[in-house]
Amino acid sequence: MDFSKELDARGLNCPLPIIKTKKALSELTSGQVLKVLSTDAGSVKDMQAFASQTGNELLGSEAQGSEYVFFLKKK
Repeated sequence: MDFSKELDARGLNCPLPIIKTKKALSELTSGQVLKVLSTDAGSVKDMQAFASQTGNELLGSEAQGSEYVFFLKKK
């Protein structure tokens, strides 16, 4: 998937991946896509909740071993 920016939140625990995701999205323009890498298992539910609460679209998420990859489209 094409993305405009990548955020490496690996090694960070809740709530840091969400805080850093929010900051990274604020630096993008509407319609751009942010790729987030995380090792926090809780980030799976957190990203879904974050997307629905903020109106940003969670385009996809997948687990790659012990890492999680998310694609968020800025509203």
